[in-house]
Amino acid sequence: MRVLRHLFGCMLCLFLMPLFAQQSRIYTYEDREYQEALELYNNKQYQAAQAIFQRVKEKTDDPEVKANASYYNANAAIRLNQLGADKLMEDFVNTYPTSVKRNSAFMDVADYYFKHGKYAQSLPWYSRVEEQGINRGERESFNFKKGYALFASRKYGEAQKYLERVSTSSKFGSQAKYYIGYMAYQSDDYNQANQYFEQVSSDPELSSNLSYYQADMNFKLGNFDKAIALAKEQLPKADRKEISQLNKIIGESYFNKQEYQAALPYLKAYKGSRGQWTLTDYYQLGYVYYKQGLYEEAISEFNKITEGSNGVAQNAYYHLGECYLRTNRKQEALNAFRNAAQMDFNATISKDAWLNYARLSYEIGNPYESVPEVLTAYLEKYPESEHGEEVRGLLVDSFITSRNYEAALELLRKNRSYGSKSAYQKVAFYYGLELYTEERFSEAREYFEKALEEPQNDLITARATFWKAESDYLAQDYNSAVIGYKQFKMLPGARTTSEYGDVDYNLGYAYFNQKDYTNASGHFQDFVNTGRGEGEQLKDAYLRLGDSRFVNREYWPAMEAYNKVISLGGRGADYAAYQKAVSYGFVNRTEDKIKALNEFVGAFPNSTLKDDALYEMGNTYVNSNREDEGVRAYRKMVSEYPMSSLVPKAILKEGLVYYNGGQNSKALERFNTVVQKYQGSEEAMQAVATAKLIYVDEGRVNEYANWVRELDFVDVSNEELDNASFESAERHYAEKNFSRGIKAMESYLGQFPKGIHHVKAHYYLAEMRYETDDKAGALEHYEFVANSAGAEFNEPSLSRVADIYLEQRENARAIPYLKRLEQEANYPQNIMFARSNLMKAHYELKQYQEALAYAEKVLAENGIDDRIKGDAWIVIARSALETGNEARARQAYGEVAKVATGSLAAEALYYDAFFKQKDGNYEASNTAAQKLAKDYASYKEIGAKGLVLMAKNFYALGDAFQATYILENVIKNFSQFPEITEAAGLELEKIRSQEALKNTTSAPEQK
Repeated sequence: MRVLRHLFGCMLCLFLMPLFAQQSRIYTYEDREYQEALELYNNKQYQAAQAIFQRVKEKTDDPEVKANASYYNANAAIRLNQLGADKLMEDFVNTYPTSVKRNSAFMDVADYYFKHGKYAQSLPWYSRVEEQGINRGERESFNFKKGYALFASRKYGEAQKYLERVSTSSKFGSQAKYYIGYMAYQSDDYNQANQYFEQVSSDPELSSNLSYYQADMNFKLGNFDKAIALAKEQLPKADRKEISQLNKIIGESYFNKQEYQAALPYLKAYKGSRGQWTLTDYYQLGYVYYKQGLYEEAISEFNKITEGSNGVAQNAYYHLGECYLRTNRKQEALNAFRNAAQMDFNATISKDAWLNYARLSYEIGNPYESVPEVLTAYLEKYPESEHGEEVRGLLVDSFITSRNYEAALELLRKNRSYGSKSAYQKVAFYYGLELYTEERFSEAREYFEKALEEPQNDLITARATFWKAESDYLAQDYNSAVIGYKQFKMLPGARTTSEYGDVDYNLGYAYFNQKDYTNASGHFQDFVNTGRGEGEQLKDAYLRLGDSRFVNREYWPAMEAYNKVISLGGRGADYAAYQKAVSYGFVNRTEDKIKALNEFVGAFPNSTLKDDALYEMGNTYVNSNREDEGVRAYRKMVSEYPMSSLVPKAILKEGLVYYNGGQNSKALERFNTVVQKYQGSEEAMQAVATAKLIYVDEGRVNEYANWVRELDFVDVSNEELDNASFESAERHYAEKNFSRGIKAMESYLGQFPKGIHHVKAHYYLAEMRYETDDKAGALEHYEFVANSAGAEFNEPSLSRVADIYLEQRENARAIPYLKRLEQEANYPQNIMFARSNLMKAHYELKQYQEALAYAEKVLAENGIDDRIKGDAWIVIARSALETGNEARARQAYGEVAKVATGSLAAEALYYDAFFKQKDGNYEASNTAAQKLAKDYASYKEIGAKGLVLMAKNFYALGDAFQATYILENVIKNFSQFPEITEAAGLELEKIRSQEALKNTTSAPEQK
């Protein structure tokens, strides 16, 4: 409160008369020394007088003189402000209790302190005065001075008693009334204050301060117009401190009158109480800015109330949210409304803030809790809300847009009243779709089935039917897939879906994999006839159409389909050209076949089918009695493709050519090559059998016997039993009777561990164990086949071995098999499988350069789907980061964002925000982080990292409140990710330290 101006000055000199100015009659005969001291005392030469009074006191024997000397000595000490002066006066009173100067002594000391403005020190002495001993002339002065001393000591109750005694005094009345009025003002008794102030308003000396008090009283009484007038009247004559308070009175009066433009300059001119602003001060100035559309200025003021937890803070947070909305800073608005909603000082504001918080959560996403949870919480808190229908609509949509499908389904199951059956169907479908893209196919099928349990929406029902069929297909349940695709085609919503254009293509494959080539051919033809297919998919449909016709021996129609692929060019054209060449052979167009194979070899020098083409060319030449050309083709193939699985076949065929041409020695050399290099293969077995015929024909049986004894992989004498035993076991395999088949194959291998068919037996045994989910048992058999050079099932065995090791996360053991598969595979899909997994395996082993090299190989392939592209780009991005190549990482993450879904898309978006922050583009970084929070809310870990980025951005933009608020919420809500919360804690500590340093080194803002 304002410090009072005391109105005494020289006036107090009139109250205090010189003490004992005249000499008492009793001392007229005393010695000159005492008289000299008395004269010095009366002349205010206290130190000189004190010394003489001390000597007189010590020398005189007269008790009265001694008492008077003690009295004057103590009085002089008080006037000289000597240490222990009050003790001297106490000693006088105690030593001379009957002295007539006792009461005068108390008055004298009290008046002295009073005169010098030491009111607290005067009070103990005034309290010792015996009031009945004061004469009438001195009583008014005593009452006023004691009353004022009590007033100055803020003892208003006692002060009023003494001041009221002189309120009618001609000398002290005006001042007494002024102070009584002031005490009433301080006690908020404005009626009494006004009553007394009006009585002294005509006194020019006292009325100078009345305008201030009256302005303040009228303000507090709600008389704002009068308060403004009085305060403005006082402003020109007020001191610096009063000017600040008067500005506050005027500004707040205009504020209460809702005249915000008029209020602004006065509120800004206020300096605060003792230089400090309260939360209300900041709120009022912020609100005035807000009402005038000065939102940035309002934000600055509202943000200064961030530590509050009361009604003012709740109002400030609410209007802060409004300002952020008006400036399109929705993430900041979300945080502000969240704070206002969590306070309950004003129920109306809480409810409105909750609504805004819920709406914004739906619109931009919520990084702290799932959007469906926010919307549901609003509906539970305000079940009768007039906005209930709107929020329920947002809730339904949020289940899909937030992509937090699992949490959404749980909420829907618990609160069916908040979501329709249609909403449940949508969420179940989209969750199934997300699981499908993550290759969790069995789980995906489960949720597609849930979506079909609630067939509310024709479009969703159709799509769920299609994707369930897709899941069945990938589970190799081709019959169920066919049923599903056909059901989809008949559903009313099917034709409007994006999936409808693919259904015949997929049906074709479902039949194709069941070896129902007639139906497969029909659907592939229907697909290409629709004209919907394009690019790689269209080429593939023509290929499978050609293959279906080829298997059904419809060779000319097959060649028509293959011609379409050849004309389209690119990936698959080599396969179509090869198949077309082979087809000529089946329609007795041998020369056309040879020509087509030669053209193939020239047109596709890098094709994985070139070894097949050379081998087939050799066979065709031999079958056309052009043995020399056939042998050249075989030898060319063996020379150029020494790792091909066709090499032992080609060498064997060359040997047979020599055998049939009577060139036995050349034939034996070729057969021996097969036997030595490809032991255990069926070709080696056939080579031994044919060599036997030569040895027998030439009568070299002993030589044959010696040769065979050196071979440990065949027992010729048991050949018939071997064949019979294997055929029996193979029958169970063909009939998919795997339990009996496993036992039969194991029995065969027990009898003939190096039998004619032992490699094939190992492969069949591996397949049956794999199909019965005994992958560990299958592995040793696949490895045996994979490591048997030239074996028929070499390629699929290499693929299976690698796949099993990858599943077991034994990447180092998978890599050699993947590399062999890349080099030896005939099928492009197996080459792609090898390269994409080599890329991933090297990355997992932190062999980043190798990972990058394979990722580049994957991307170099034409026609790969977006999923594989996404995998390659993410490996490039992560490897580039690990090797410090940030520019490459940026480019790669940009490519990931174009093709990826799910967690990879979330990661790409996080790094988009990360790199923008590094560039100092903080607002753009925040936009990316907000999109991450909205579109990928289910990926909590990457979302939490995005929030830490967002906090750093806000701090860089000068918004310490948003930064600390977000970091505090990360620490509070993401404890399951300790590394992230630890990083958030360090950042929070850093920001607080920097802010504390700013506060201690910066001058306070002038208002």
